[in-house]
Amino acid sequence: MQVALLTVGDELLAGDIADTNAAWLAARLAERGVSVREILTLPDTVEVIAPRLGDLAERSDAVIVTGGVGGTPDDVTMDAIAAAFDAPLTTHPEARAGVERTLSKYDGDVDVDIEAWSALPEGSEAIPNEVGLSPGCRIESVYVLPGIPEEMKAMFGEIADAFDGDRVVRTIRSAEPESALVADLNRAIERFDVSVGSYPEDDGEEKRITVRGDSVEAVEAAIAWLDERV
Repeated sequence: MQVALLTVGDELLAGDIADTNAAWLAARLAERGVSVREILTLPDTVEVIAPRLGDLAERSDAVIVTGGVGGTPDDVTMDAIAAAFDAPLTTHPEARAGVERTLSKYDGDVDVDIEAWSALPEGSEAIPNEVGLSPGCRIESVYVLPGIPEEMKAMFGEIADAFDGDRVVRTIRSAEPESALVADLNRAIERFDVSVGSYPEDDGEEKRITVRGDSVEAVEAAIAWLDERV
């Protein structure tokens, strides 16, 4: 299974906020054997998001979109989803119920346009938000989640079972300089038909060597072979 991640927000492109959502999602998907084929960050602009989303959906088994969901002026992701799928935004009963339920927990009156906050592309399935105000949705192979990390993480739990792949990942560590690893890493790639990467650890002393492949036997064999050499 190959998935693309699309994060939306002018604040991400300006460096005002670090894009931790993409890293977190990529790690969770890898744990489920899913391969993330690409990660893309786009501004809060419908005319930019809609065509790029359509392209991602065509080339991936699924797309997860985070950010730009809600009822504030810069929240245009649902508009872009609607444009990409030619599915007008309509008030979704389940999404509206969730918004009203969340508002009922607030102290005092909160001036919220419930219709705007609960509008989803026609024909989509609502993804409930038990942590915050903004509902998500699924339309065909595209899953849309809020950008607030706590909400996104909780809502991913609602859809996690939709993501299941055969990608296998194993890791070992080596104190050898990266230049000394090159020959053996290349031999492992050729010998076992796997992909291999070397990444410096935070302490700067060890290297993390990660082997990825679609066969448990091939990945385990490559790890064992490398472990004897590096």
